[in-house]
Amino acid sequence: MILFLLLAGTAAYGQKITDSNYSTIAYIKSDGTVQNANYSTVGHIYLDGTVKNANYQTIGYIKSDGTVQNSNYSTIGHIKSDGTVQNANYSTIGHVKDGRIQDANYRTIAHYDGIKAKWVAFLVFFW
Repeated sequence: MILFLLLAGTAAYGQKITDSNYSTIAYIKSDGTVQNANYSTVGHIYLDGTVKNANYQTIGYIKSDGTVQNSNYSTIGHIKSDGTVQNANYSTIGHVKDGRIQDANYRTIAHYDGIKAKWVAFLVFFW
């Protein structure tokens, strides 16, 4: 029973993104709601890849091929299947893999757990 309550409590708050010192910077709930460290909703990520701000205005898209677009459908970046994150010109700006968010030089800048890597990449590098 205690284990169930612990798991249920974790799911209610969502998975988190922490900085390099493991301080919480954001939560992503199972429904795609994005919250800051104080649990205020700052946006939403939908299963189809649409990203909206807290006022439900579309701010971008994460395409199935990893292309990241702004609200005008202009490409602003790419998230490769190996976790490499690139800007619109295909220059590497970071890496998201195995629970680590790294800059272009592979220095760990943050951590994540239980969140889709594409969602994490969008939040950290393009939001």
